Amino acid sequence: MNFPFLGKRREESRVHDAEGIGELLADCDLLRSQALREGVRLDDSALSLEQLDQVLPRWRSDEEILTWLGNDAGLYLGTVIVRTVPGAVWTIRSDGQPVVRLASGREFDVVANGHAWAEDGVPELSQLYGEVAEA
Repeated sequence: MNFPFLGKRREESRVHDAEGIGELLADCDLLRSQALREGVRLDDSALSLEQLDQVLPRWRSDEEILTWLGNDAGLYLGTVIVRTVPGAVWTIRSDGQPVVRLASGREFDVVANGHAWAEDGVPELSQLYGEVAEA
């Protein structure tokens, strides 16, 4: 008989559904609605990142929106990377943070980059995409 509470419990390795995670992370509802108000349609392309970079940052005066929008911007950047850069996949770090893993094994913290973009506009989302796409 196996009584797991009597001894050291084995941690089962988690298997994540990459496609399911990708669909969930691609929602980015706040970013999509803000972009649409500015006439930018987010179609998961590198061009849409360039168009986002040109949007006037009206959200910077609202701290609550700034935080959510930064998160969405990072997730959208990750979505574009995963859908357009061969070998790129979503993965969840041990701390729960979603990151993009490139075919080279390098992990890219897109959420942190999204927050930087929302707060300062630098680096631009299209510039970040370009750097990742080259790797």
